[in-house]
Amino acid sequence: MARVSQAHLDARRRQILDGASICFARNGFHATSMQDVLKEADLSAGAVYRYFSGKEELIGAIVGEVLGQVHEGFEEAARSSPPPSPDVLVASVLTRVLAAKESLTVDGRPAFPRLVVQVWTETLRNDELAALLREGYGAVRETWTRITRAYQDAGVMRADVPPEHVARTMMATAMGFLAQQALFGPTPAEILGDGLRALMSVRDHDLVNLPETGSN
Repeated sequence: MARVSQAHLDARRRQILDGASICFARNGFHATSMQDVLKEADLSAGAVYRYFSGKEELIGAIVGEVLGQVHEGFEEAARSSPPPSPDVLVASVLTRVLAAKESLTVDGRPAFPRLVVQVWTETLRNDELAALLREGYGAVRETWTRITRAYQDAGVMRADVPPEHVARTMMATAMGFLAQQALFGPTPAEILGDGLRALMSVRDHDLVNLPETGSN
């Protein structure tokens, strides 16, 4: 029997994960059966169960892969000294992640943002998935904390704000952007970068010196 190449195994695993992602984004986890996944991936039960034991393992693999991509994107920036500015950094990482998933669509719209929202919903009743998400987000938060300290050490960010507070805010910004994608449709991540850049331009002393306005 001819030996199956690693490239073939990786491609088959990708096929399964992409099919499951579309199903989960379309119908949610509980309304999706393994038969739905088999049909979407166009594979036999034996081919799929060779890689994954069931829906729970599929969900975990999808979540772990996405969090790994996001974490690596920010880790790469953390190795720079100083890192790229927040507007550039967040927009570039989100652009990369969205581009990697752009081939996955549901009813002509990107499936990935919808899948993210489905994952968040499922963590409210799935303790194992919630633990996986906490671990993944914890790693991203730790990386963002180091990035913030690098900004502060370089003198480009005010030092009187705890780095973890900045890290949580940047994560909330990225998560909120993905939620908007799911609710309102696709939007280029450059828009998020533009908004962050504008917010970063506001300076306290300029606001203090603004003339007072009021109704007559």
